[in-house]
Amino acid sequence: MSAPVYKSFDQSLAEFEDIAAAVAPISVQELKARIAKLQGLMREEGIKATYLDTSTSLTYFTGMTLGASERLHGAIIPVSGEPIYISPAFEEPKTQTLIQIEGQIAVWEEHEDPASLVAQLLCDLSAEGDSFAFDPMTPFVFSSAITDQVGDRLKVRSAKAIIATCRQIKSATEIAIIQAAMSASLRVHKAVWQGLREGISTTEVTDFIAAAHAKLGMRHIFSAAQFGEATAYPHGVPYPQTLKNGDMVLIDLGAHIHRYCSDITRTYVFGTPTERQRELWTLERQAHHAAFNAAQLGTPCEEVDFAARGVLTDAGFGPDYKVPGLPHRTGHGLGMDMHEEPYIVRGNKTVLEPGMVFSNEPMLALYGECGVRLEDIIYMSDIGPVFFTEPSLSIDQPFS
Repeated sequence: MSAPVYKSFDQSLAEFEDIAAAVAPISVQELKARIAKLQGLMREEGIKATYLDTSTSLTYFTGMTLGASERLHGAIIPVSGEPIYISPAFEEPKTQTLIQIEGQIAVWEEHEDPASLVAQLLCDLSAEGDSFAFDPMTPFVFSSAITDQVGDRLKVRSAKAIIATCRQIKSATEIAIIQAAMSASLRVHKAVWQGLREGISTTEVTDFIAAAHAKLGMRHIFSAAQFGEATAYPHGVPYPQTLKNGDMVLIDLGAHIHRYCSDITRTYVFGTPTERQRELWTLERQAHHAAFNAAQLGTPCEEVDFAARGVLTDAGFGPDYKVPGLPHRTGHGLGMDMHEEPYIVRGNKTVLEPGMVFSNEPMLALYGECGVRLEDIIYMSDIGPVFFTEPSLSIDQPFS
């Protein structure tokens, strides 16, 4: 192995500085364009109003971020006109400070039923028999209560498809933010590689990753450090490990800038790889490469999964989701949520279009032995797939 020049985690942290402050956020003009696009899709589908709960989609369309709680708080997007924000009355002053897209605030007092308020607003925006839609992330306790209050006056639909149509096509600004997040997180990845030493614990590694993201001005989302046999399990094991010479190492991490996520996984060996480790890593790289080559404009998402899975099946692993092999989908969309549309999975006939962003991570899992996952994020340009970050060249050169 081309061993890295050792650099302690403290040394790397001292070199990191805030990069997020220089990244341009989403403008109010872009937020308005998003609402206009949603309203256009609502007109096409005959939807008179869409209720957005305290989910990522509320932030995506309005720029407002609210914390989920037992109190109903959100917004209604009518098929035309400004949003109507729903707020507990005592939270109205705070809600007012969060508004980026102008709109009225409808409030409810603590003793009142907010579902009744929302239902009345939806009916006021519609004629009897019209349709309204729920953000699919609306908690059932709210959607069921609102639906009960609406009764048979309106038809209830899901806004899943129209929201996904908007969110899964990224603008140039979104691509630029994700690029900044990905580039910064790759620096953290390389610092982990350089700072590994025999006897280090997975807890020390994940603590460093969180500190490094914070030093770069990013909001840390998650990190996973897996050593040896623990690398076999896609989401790790519920106990820390200590690094030994010859261990397979799997590091997965993510953070965000302006709510846009990074997500990168690297797998390599601490020490000199065995022939078995080298063979498994190389096969995983071939599956990763096949997925990238299959990800062409106009190709259904499921074909990308088929391409990666086929490489592993031809080598005697699987088939399908059987282990040893690839036990999960090949990828997921990425944006303001770590996992979002489009999903790279069998059955997804959605065709790849410019602006789509998704992961390429066809993991090779061998329970009881080890696992290899190489995860890079792809965006679809006007001419085809592009990686945000340079993939690993080999098990000996995980970072270019």
